[in-house]
Amino acid sequence: MASKLGDMLVKAQLITDPQLEDALKIQRREGGKLGSIVVRQGFCSDQDIVSFLGMQYGVPAADLDQWPTIEASVIALVPAELANKHKVLPLQRSGNVLTLAMSDPTDIFAMDDVRFHTGYNIDPVVSSEMGLIRGIERYYGGSSSLRLREDGAPAKKATGQAAGAPEAGGAFNQSAFEGAADGVLDLKELEDELVDTETQYETFEDEENINEAALSKGSEEAPVVRLVNMVLIDAIRKGASDIHIEPYEKSYRIRFRIDGLLMEVMRPNIKLKDPVTSRVKILAKLNIAEKRLPQDGRIKLRVNLGGQQKTIDYRVSILPTLFGEKIVLRLLDSDKLMLDLTKLGFEPESLQQWDRQISKPYGMVLVTGPTGSGKTNTLYSSIAKLNLPDVNIITAEDPVEFNFAGINQVQMKEQIGLNFAAALRSFLRQDPNIILVGEIRDFETAEIAIKASLTGHLVLSTLHTNDAPSTISRLMNMGVEPFLVATSVNIICAQRLIRRICAKCKAPDPHQPPPEALLKVGFTEEEIRKGITVMKGMGCEVCNQKGLKGRVGLYEVLEMSETMRDMILTGASAMELREQAVKEGMITLRRSGCRKVLDGVTTIEEIVRETIL
Repeated sequence: MASKLGDMLVKAQLITDPQLEDALKIQRREGGKLGSIVVRQGFCSDQDIVSFLGMQYGVPAADLDQWPTIEASVIALVPAELANKHKVLPLQRSGNVLTLAMSDPTDIFAMDDVRFHTGYNIDPVVSSEMGLIRGIERYYGGSSSLRLREDGAPAKKATGQAAGAPEAGGAFNQSAFEGAADGVLDLKELEDELVDTETQYETFEDEENINEAALSKGSEEAPVVRLVNMVLIDAIRKGASDIHIEPYEKSYRIRFRIDGLLMEVMRPNIKLKDPVTSRVKILAKLNIAEKRLPQDGRIKLRVNLGGQQKTIDYRVSILPTLFGEKIVLRLLDSDKLMLDLTKLGFEPESLQQWDRQISKPYGMVLVTGPTGSGKTNTLYSSIAKLNLPDVNIITAEDPVEFNFAGINQVQMKEQIGLNFAAALRSFLRQDPNIILVGEIRDFETAEIAIKASLTGHLVLSTLHTNDAPSTISRLMNMGVEPFLVATSVNIICAQRLIRRICAKCKAPDPHQPPPEALLKVGFTEEEIRKGITVMKGMGCEVCNQKGLKGRVGLYEVLEMSETMRDMILTGASAMELREQAVKEGMITLRRSGCRKVLDGVTTIEEIVRETIL
């Protein structure tokens, strides 16, 4: 995209060939978008770029410096985190259409993200990246008050230690924990659970008059320390994947995501909102005085559970909301990482196809699905199988979730220009055999990944699409030529996670569905004729009376055949590709679910919730 834009700018006589060469050198060295570099170097003006891009993309151009003041209600539709991530700014709303200023109005990922968060249809207008940065700073508070070190961390102001274990003594105010849900561990049982906590942290003065000392002191009080410790440890015991700590106008609640569904576990007193937030920030080495901007960090705990000592990582995300800061902690437990492909849920035929393609010396292997569908687990399992002494594996991840011996893992740092595209360029000079790219988000990353796959490297990556055949269309919508897609892609795997029936209380469902209902779900007439016994969990202490415990994957594996490649070259639609793949034996997500119902692994309700016919 960058070189194409540069060629177009030269052709339009906005810049010269030598200026383009200078700008490309800076981009290769520092990263960033070519348009911003051209403006920064003074080769042409912001307005020149905006007007040119508007004509090229066929969308209106917006000069944000001259734009009327945007209503606060419109700004509130798009969270600051999202605006900063994609460099977009909402301008106005008309009915169910939101006008969105973007530097690249073809960025379908940004538009999909904003559409998902707001529920509005997106009408893009083009603006310069520098104008967008100024607009975001103006309306969202920006990040100018953050003084960053070279690695992007806040500049050091003070360093201290915060005790990880509950303090000895100190009266415990039981009334602080209103409405604790059944099953939450008693705090006294947890006093000696926490063995060690890595808690060095650093902060700096905020521009506002925030009493940082008071926040820090409140976070160190015994009830607050015990509450946070209890929540962190109880989440491990319950097998949660995420912890949500959410402030509202008159209430404060804590929820765990267990087996993909959120479950409320506690409603602490709302007076604990600020101390709890400060405590989590201290553990995650974040700035406790900054309450206006989103922050991300990490907590690492060593805990002793049932006589077994283990290390748990919590990925922390803090987001300012209307009534306080919402905290989400993602649990990264290496003990729960399943690295055996045979146990993930692949059908035997699909697993055979997957094994065959990841064993090839070059080509592209793609995994697709929504956030939380287990894509990373599938990729990690694949490279773990390929991790041999004579193989050089390099990964680009954002973030690196688990560490593997023998694999070179690189953490992306957007703030210093280390993105997937920049990392991929460097990887090609590192003599790799296998490259794992955390996500293909844009044309530039897709183009470099495809070229790598065509020059003797096996490239594994993820995308966000609904099924395997639509991945082809997504790549072409990004701007990748059909012949490159057809020749580079070896196999595509779409996946979902559904809940398993509890093994202890599993029994035949007393209300078996009628044949007509089974036919509508996706079972074949032959399967119905032979007889289908639908299983159900009756509820027991193991599954907390829910009848479901643990999760299993549904997999739709599309292996590229010569017929499929020819269809891509002739411009076949995703629907046509899907029909051909099914003819060639592809097991769809719904059929994968039906087979798991036949095997007594899950319920019809679960597969209907996650898949469509």
